[in-house]
Parts: sequence; structure tokens; C-alpha cells
Amino acid sequence: MNRLAIGLGLVAGLWAGSAAIAHDGLPIGDGKIAREPRVGHVFVCETRFGGGGAQRVGPWVREGFWFAGEKIAVRGNVPWPNARFSIAVEGRDRVIRANNLPNHASGQFPVRADDPAYAYDRNPNTIREQGIVWRLPAQPVPAAHPTCVPMGQIGIALSGVAIYNALDGLGRDAPAYEIQDACGGHPERSGQYHYHDLSPCLDDREGKAGRHSALLGYALDGFGIFGPVGDDGKEVGNAALDACHGHVHEVPWDGRRVTIYHYHFTREYPYTLGCFRGAVDRTLFAGGGGAGGGPPNGQRPPGPPPGGGRPAGPPPR
Repeated sequence: MNRLAIGLGLVAGLWAGSAAIAHDGLPIGDGKIAREPRVGHVFVCETRFGGGGAQRVGPWVREGFWFAGEKIAVRGNVPWPNARFSIAVEGRDRVIRANNLPNHASGQFPVRADDPAYAYDRNPNTIREQGIVWRLPAQPVPAAHPTCVPMGQIGIALSGVAIYNALDGLGRDAPAYEIQDACGGHPERSGQYHYHDLSPCLDDREGKAGRHSALLGYALDGFGIFGPVGDDGKEVGNAALDACHGHVHEVPWDGRRVTIYHYHFTREYPYTLGCFRGAVDRTLFAGGGGAGGGPPNGQRPPGPPPGGGRPAGPPPR
């Protein structure tokens, strides 16, 4: 059995044991873009969006919900044997080195014309290696104030894959509209393969066993991103998390039990991060694939509020 099948089985089992959300439909997050930290929203640095993403709305999107069980995936089973990913603590830094290729199979990109996904999302991009060397704080602490997240990479999963926020190039709910492959990933225009939400190919055996989910990745501020299950063995959602999509309690951290802030992947929008709770080296935004970096110090750039005016700017997919 390959990694793709194992990953799908792990998360399918986890989600099958959780409570249904809105008659098995997930509320679409359209419009939940904030100009300041706000629970259930994305506090995003950009105010204008430049297009990209799916060309048509699929039938799994209706009446304000999207139905993940009905959504199709980009076909293919492309292996990446040269994927590289390593983590090392060097002094006060957690150093992550990767080439952004997944440790699991991906779909076939660009999307083929004979793939049913092509009728809705003709993603023309090719998956390409991306050199990543990050020095993150090994023991991050909350900043005085949360800061906005960029369009592009906001973290990295332990599969070696970039993690993006919940938005597509039009500022819409990306997991609802865009079509990813069976592992929940797809490439943007520079070739950076990435997730917008919890990938079924991330190994959360702890969560599947009814324990607090495992660490599945790191955000750019150094804080961990865990799976969707909390201490009580149930899925967490916005009601249990702050505006940045995290909270504080004891979790495994570098081989010890530590009381520390951490984020959670959730099925509920915004899926990954709503903002950064820790300080971020904003030079890491450069080359993140997509709309690029945000303004300094997490402040919003001048311009109309999200949703205002004609979308303009580069698409992050």
C-alpha cells in the first residue's frame, strides 16, 4: 500500500468518527477576510486579489456550503523520489531545509484535458522544486500583537509541502472552489506545490486513535501546526481557537510535554492560520510563490478593504 492510500485511510477514519458539520456540508468562507484579527476569518496582508483559481464552480458548491465528499480530485499518481526535507535545532533556531516536493504522490499537473477536473479548474502549472532554508525560533513566543498572513507560503508541513492560507486568487474559499489532487495539493504559477487545508496524506495517527492530534507542520513564526483533534478526542473548531486559529495548552514539543501556543488544522474555515500569533521574519515571504510578501510589521497596505474595487495583482492560486 503506498503512502497516498495510507494517508487517505488515516484521515478518512478520523473524519468518519467526527460530528457532521451542517448536514455534512462545510460552510463556505467567502467574505471572511478581516482587516484585523478576527475569529473564523483570515487577516490577510493583501487588500486586492488578482484572479486565478478555478474557472467554474463545481456542483459540490451550493447554498452556502461545499460538500467535500462530492468534490472531485485531480487525477494522477506521480511519485517524487527526490523529495528532500529535514529539521534540525541549531542553537536557538529550528532550521528547516526542503525542496518543497511532497513525500507522497501527487496528481498530474498541468491538469490534463481528459481529466474531469479540467472542466472546472484548468490548473496549467507544473510542480517544480523550490529551495527552502528557514531559520525559525525553536522556542517561539507570542508577539505583542498578531500580524497578517500573506498570500503564498505561511508554513510548511512535515511532508515537505508548503502551507498556504484559505484564500484563492480571487479571495474566495480555496478548498471549496479550487480542485486539488487526492492529497489536497496543487501547484501555483511558480510551481510551488501547496496545501490550503488539512491534507489527507499527513500522518495523524494520534488523532485517529482519539488522542490529541500530532504535530503536522510549522508556521513561519515557529509555532507548531497540529491536526484537528483536541485533548478530548474531538475535533476542534473556531469556538475553541483564537483569531489566529490556535490556543495554549500542553502538547508534545521536541520530545517533551510543553505548555505552548500552537495552531490547529481544522475542517472549518479558515482551515490553517487566521493570522500569525508569533513574530515573523518577513523576508521569508520573498519567493513564497504567489502574491509575494506583505507590508512591514504586519500592517495593512493602503487601499480599499477586502472585497472592495476591481481585483488586481498577481494570482497565488
